[in-house]
Amino acid sequence: MAAALTVLLIGCLLQSEFVSCVSAALCGWAEVFIPKTIEVLSGSCVTIPCSFDVEDTYNSHLDETCRALWKSDQTVVFDSSNPKSNTIQGELKGDLKRKDCSTTLNNMRPDHSKEYFLRVECNIFKHNLLNQKLHISVTDVPPTPTLTSSTLKVKEGTSVSLKCSAPAPCLSHPPALTWSSSLGHIQESLQENLDRTKVQTSVLNFNASRIHHGKEISCTAVYNKKDGSPKSSVSTSLTADISYPPKNTTVSVSPSGPVPENSRVTLICSSAANPAVRSYTWYRADGGQETVMGTGHVLDIAASEVSSPFFCKAENDLGAGRSNTRQIEVQCMYQISNLYVLYTLMGLTVSINLLRSSDQQQILVTILYLDIVFAICGHQLQRGVITTSNAVATVALHTAGHLFVKILLLTVLGSNELHVTTLRNLITKFT
Repeated sequence: MAAALTVLLIGCLLQSEFVSCVSAALCGWAEVFIPKTIEVLSGSCVTIPCSFDVEDTYNSHLDETCRALWKSDQTVVFDSSNPKSNTIQGELKGDLKRKDCSTTLNNMRPDHSKEYFLRVECNIFKHNLLNQKLHISVTDVPPTPTLTSSTLKVKEGTSVSLKCSAPAPCLSHPPALTWSSSLGHIQESLQENLDRTKVQTSVLNFNASRIHHGKEISCTAVYNKKDGSPKSSVSTSLTADISYPPKNTTVSVSPSGPVPENSRVTLICSSAANPAVRSYTWYRADGGQETVMGTGHVLDIAASEVSSPFFCKAENDLGAGRSNTRQIEVQCMYQISNLYVLYTLMGLTVSINLLRSSDQQQILVTILYLDIVFAICGHQLQRGVITTSNAVATVALHTAGHLFVKILLLTVLGSNELHVTTLRNLITKFT
């Protein structure tokens, strides 16, 4: 009985390619650690991460005589001891004495898409490692890289880190990863998955800005094939959703001016914001005071209301944006004719000789009337001092929005006296 047992044990240890152990008690145990699947680009290589373990009794039998055989069904496609005779050319990268069976297979083709298992043969130890099989899928198109995170929705100023990952089955030719635009600092590395397959990674770090909103950010993986055939590339992308308060707030006016005093103008407030602007408010800025003059994206208003400086403010949930101050030239509805008009950057002093001192009251009334007329047009009339013997009147018309002072001189050509009748005629002309 002992002799029969010895023969059976030797038969297990010296099993042929077509026989596997049927009893762990007789043959010991052995197991392999390989990925379940690997996707490979046609024309490229694949490096199979592989390790195995055996019962302690057989550790001493793992020596320089050991060889690795990769088989599909019962056909040997790779023999580490005879590379030239292999169906698939390659190289044993690991050291079988250290239980490392990592192997690189070159020039993979679509007809190599099969299931494979490992057999280890040494002088004493021979074993089909069937606890785990590897399925290799050979494709003409490389796998799509992965973006982490798959979406980008942050506030302006947030520190963003995007990671692009692409499988690297061929370690001698890992994919080159490129980003659509240089938004910030890029770090690249080759990392290992849990099943020991490799992945090329590229991490893009930048601070989110409104200029990135709506921008497509893509990562492209470019694979150089080991057989020298044309490169293959594939991309993945996401669209940035960056929230920010109103920016670039502007005002447009139609008509742009100058406009008649009794007409209406349309004001439009525009601003870039995410989320969208929820309210627009219009302000009149007069003498340091800010007074609300209306609300809404579009404001239809009388021209006389915008002869003073004004601006708009846009608001959303994150803040507000203010436009620059605008002002429109408004033309007075009263036409000045038959008058001698002088424009100057300086002031003008006019000497007026009076016929009678009793005329002073009517002169003052007339100038007061002119003051009211010009006030309607948004101007200011400055009166001079009138005396009993002669009157010195400085009549200055300041037109809002202009860089010069418009000086209006009231006089009668060919005469040095301003009669009451003439003043009354002037009143008629202004009306």
